[in-house]
Amino acid sequence: MNLRGRNKVDPSFNMSSMTDIVFLLLIFFMLTSTLVTVSAIDVLLPKAGGKTENNTSVAVSITNTSQFYIDKTKVSSSNLENELLKKVGSDKKKTVIIRGDKNVPYKNVMQVIDIANKNKLKMILAVKGK
Repeated sequence: MNLRGRNKVDPSFNMSSMTDIVFLLLIFFMLTSTLVTVSAIDVLLPKAGGKTENNTSVAVSITNTSQFYIDKTKVSSSNLENELLKKVGSDKKKTVIIRGDKNVPYKNVMQVIDIANKNKLKMILAVKGK
């Protein structure tokens, strides 16, 4: 007489399917987290670690004495908008790079930002690397 049952349960657990699910979730969250953009302004702008390269750009530099330059050409603050629009031309895909000295008054940087917003231009605020 056989007192033991015919069906024996194997107590081991196979983790291969569990690791597949974990890797799929990891890849999903990595991909979706790169698509999230924050529309906040970073107030600690004088130093940053990354570089942004853009071939179709116009640089607006502001010196510590509040003088404006568009691609190494000195421009008066009253004529800044006209000269910037001439430089950008009809190509609205060009990006305005704002290169302000760290001691420049905030209102001068905001003047350039207002001009870019009014004319619906893309802009980048340039910062110094760490």
